[in-house]
Amino acid sequence: MKHFNHITDFSLEEIQATLQRTRDFKLNRTNTPKTLEQQSWGLLFYKSSTRTRVSFEVGIQELGANAIVLNSQNTQIGRGESIKDTAIVLSRYLHGLVIRAYDHSVITEFAKHASMPIVNGLTDFNHPCQVLTDIYSILERIDPENVQLSTIQNKKITFFGDTASNMANSWIIAAAHIGFDLVLAGPKGYEPTTQVLEKLKAENLTPRHTFTNDPNEAASQADVINTDVWVSMGDEAQSKERKEALADFQVNEALVTQANKDFLFLHCLPAHIGEEVTEAVIEGTNSIVYDQAENRLHTQKAILAQLQLS
Repeated sequence: MKHFNHITDFSLEEIQATLQRTRDFKLNRTNTPKTLEQQSWGLLFYKSSTRTRVSFEVGIQELGANAIVLNSQNTQIGRGESIKDTAIVLSRYLHGLVIRAYDHSVITEFAKHASMPIVNGLTDFNHPCQVLTDIYSILERIDPENVQLSTIQNKKITFFGDTASNMANSWIIAAAHIGFDLVLAGPKGYEPTTQVLEKLKAENLTPRHTFTNDPNEAASQADVINTDVWVSMGDEAQSKERKEALADFQVNEALVTQANKDFLFLHCLPAHIGEEVTEAVIEGTNSIVYDQAENRLHTQKAILAQLQLS
């Protein structure tokens, strides 16, 4: 039994197989193999969701399983029952559990005690399903017939804004694990944290990222420009401070002129137009944000199918 709580939980061979299966699922959605037939999978949400909930719920059903949506406030977890007890009991009922939480320790604790696969649907530390989706979306646009990991290894991937965020962490871990160079651009105080560096060290991975305070330097000849919201759920109290600090790292028309002409723009959505990105960029011809959103469904189905083989 294997969990998927970091992209490093899959070997490079497993990631490649998952990418290929993602393509197959997308091309043959109406004929999806019932990999999870007669199973029941839970979706446990501590944090509200649109794309994560719908894509996982639909994907689980298309793989032949029942999807059971749980809200932490409507379970005994919300009344103080331990994660250990919950993980053990739910493992007697379910065949797997997707969790979307604030604190990453929630995922870690579930995985420690569960006897079923635990899938990280997002935590404040990382979002592995999203970054694997993003990698697939890049590869698909470069060569729809041949989604090979090696293709991304000679591309300049960039991330703008809060580079201590869960999506930045996800890209940092992916770059070190897969072996591509990543450039992060953000203001002082929003650089990568020691927590993600400790994660790389624990996995014996060599960092493949650089950090700069110069957005134009980061954008220069970029193949992929990526950003995320400046004020995540839970950070609302720092909204004014964060917007002021990150203002110079907006992805706008002037910035993207520094990138390669055929650059791809990524954003995992929802976006705050006029803050981290302008409307002209996110709605422009280089934007693949809606492909990204769709590909969550296919990639997550492929992740669940890969877990069945582990």
